[in-house]
Amino acid sequence: MRNIARHTDELAGMDELLARSGLDFMQDMVAGRLPGPPIGAAMGFWPISAEDGRVVFEGTPGFDMLNPMRGVHGGWYGAILDSCMACAVMTKVPRGSVYTTLEYKVNITRAIPQGLTVTATGTVDHAGRSTGVARGEIRGKEDGKLYASGTTTCLIMTAPRG
Repeated sequence: MRNIARHTDELAGMDELLARSGLDFMQDMVAGRLPGPPIGAAMGFWPISAEDGRVVFEGTPGFDMLNPMRGVHGGWYGAILDSCMACAVMTKVPRGSVYTTLEYKVNITRAIPQGLTVTATGTVDHAGRSTGVARGEIRGKEDGKLYASGTTTCLIMTAPRG
């Protein structure tokens, strides 16, 4: 069973976040030492690996992710791509800093069938003092087909002390 937060009190606090580098935070989440975010439970995806500049998520869109035409909603593609790309940027964030997605773009190549397990890989192209740029792709876990790709720009900030 995955360690996913089910209540706000279960999420890592800012002190826990800021005491680690982004890479350490992501690796602790993948290892289950810190709970994953609730969006993973809601949307059916979670991080499975994190290394410097690269994060991989795995997910399976269920019935509740379908649009009225019975296809996987484009928002699901966006959510898993935003997650893997932004978390890849997070692996470059130094201790005491935070990040947020500034913008992202998704290109859907083909429809993901409901119930197909995919991997979404985010890879950092640039990480500076104030911005991070990454790209991502969604591929079928078994068939290796490209289902979507994307890019993101993230803002990297020193966390406010409060």
